[in-house]
Amino acid sequence: MTPQPLAEPVIDTHVILRAGDKLLFSQRGGPYGYGRWHMPSGKLDRGEALRAGAARELLEETGVTVDPAHLRMVHVVHHRQSAEVDRIGFFFEATRWSGEPVNREPEKCLGLEWFSVHELPDDIIEYPQKGLLAYLEGDGALTEHGWE
Repeated sequence: MTPQPLAEPVIDTHVILRAGDKLLFSQRGGPYGYGRWHMPSGKLDRGEALRAGAARELLEETGVTVDPAHLRMVHVVHHRQSAEVDRIGFFFEATRWSGEPVNREPEKCLGLEWFSVHELPDDIIEYPQKGLLAYLEGDGALTEHGWE
């Protein structure tokens, strides 16, 4: 029997920046999901710890500084992007930070906006939406998306 190749998922970090009942969203400006909403996120670098990567991505995208130790992991999504690519997204909640969010990547982001947890934007990209809604609904620790 020929052994199956090992999975090589892309590892993503997503930060749910929360101020009371408000969450920070960014509006995509790149080709993937243009004009749609998601939370600050990005890919983990090789050799980087998850919380450190999440804090780095948040800083790069929004100028907000968060102590990685203050990030609380709230959900994981195993997302099948295509037959060739799967991703594992780690979702972190941040409730303590310094700085005011600004769009530091205008070539990738159309803008940042706060939304109430009771009035989320209609057009959230499906993959991050699955993690966000599971977090808000307290729906377990893991969502598998796109594996149907």
